Amino acid sequence: MPDQDERAGVRLTNLDQPLFADARATKRDLVDYLDAMADRFVPVLAGRALSVVRVLRGQAPFMQKNLPTYAPASIPTIDAPTQDGKRVVHYPVCDDRETLLWFANQRAVEYHPTLFLGHAFDSPTHLVVDLDPPEGSDAFGRAVEAALLVRQALADVCMTAIAKTSGAKGVHVVVPLVPGQPAADVAAATRALAARAEQLDPRLTTTAFVVEDRGGKVFLDATRAGGATLVAAYSPRVRAGAPVSFPLPWNDLPGATPADFTVTTVPALLGDADPWTTLMPPPQALDAGLVEQGHTIPIARVAAMHAGKRRAAARRAAEGDSGDRS
Repeated sequence: MPDQDERAGVRLTNLDQPLFADARATKRDLVDYLDAMADRFVPVLAGRALSVVRVLRGQAPFMQKNLPTYAPASIPTIDAPTQDGKRVVHYPVCDDRETLLWFANQRAVEYHPTLFLGHAFDSPTHLVVDLDPPEGSDAFGRAVEAALLVRQALADVCMTAIAKTSGAKGVHVVVPLVPGQPAADVAAATRALAARAEQLDPRLTTTAFVVEDRGGKVFLDATRAGGATLVAAYSPRVRAGAPVSFPLPWNDLPGATPADFTVTTVPALLGDADPWTTLMPPPQALDAGLVEQGHTIPIARVAAMHAGKRRAAARRAAEGDSGDRS
């Protein structure tokens, strides 16, 4: 089989090289997967600023946000200033099969779009709770249990969600939103939702942002609102076996394992199906009670920063006291 190919006008090279260590897949497998899934994957990415994780030969994986200057002029960009305002990032937008294949040839394995379209920073299209379990033999099973708690907390306010594997060891619970709901309210509702899920089983779950404070529990990550990205449904991951972030019916989630869904298995498993579309609930308005409660809950990163400063001050004071006694 030739080591080069051309599809949709995109020249593809070095197809028979290993994709990355432990991938058990080649670059050809990545290209074939993304090509087979383009009709379902491109709509997940379209219209959104995109960051990708690339794995070049002999290098560690890295996240790329700026579209390279050598990219085809046909790839659109969304320009956004960095948080410090010192430079502008030219995010690519993947609106078609050709662009997706170009990224595949660049060895872009992971695809992380924003949770909003275009420049609509203040209008997230989805609310997300990311269930992040600690390492362990049953990490994914514990993440599933936590996801079911989030689902129950949503049901308590008459809201519904779709679930997908993260492609690593976790689970993402995703709620589609009606347009026009401010990012601050979405973030607040996400914090409240996580807090309510934690209350349902505090032995299993935690909302503690600092890893050392989690006590081996599943982290209910409520920080995906605002400008954060989320690995897309159907995106491969840079993990052993090249797994894929895969949407599942809630009843199928407990019996699944992330290793079931890889770049080499998913196209045959799906056929022509598109569970990200067919399982997705209709867009919803945020529950007012969630929003109100969430605005009383400190933002996790800010709270962690202040807690870190207090701990550092306490350590310095303790060291000073120790010095005085000596």
